[in-house]
Amino acid sequence: MDMILVFAWIVIALMFCALVAAIIVLGSLPGNIARKRNHPHVDAINATSWIGLALGGLFWPVAFIWAFIPFRQDACVKPGE
Repeated sequence: MDMILVFAWIVIALMFCALVAAIIVLGSLPGNIARKRNHPHVDAINATSWIGLALGGLFWPVAFIWAFIPFRQDACVKPGE
């Protein structure tokens, strides 16, 4: 096997590993942001993020924005009030 061919396979493998790492970081980013901001919908944001990435990035921006929306307990209307 040629040295250039071996080098090409190594470069392709490194690019694949970088792509997988980038997908993992992007998929977990909204969930981590929501967790750090103590958002009560952390699990839903995390699920929306991963499902959004699986669908080609369709819902990922929704999860990212949702992680930054402040949540106030006093803004919720309780039944019977």
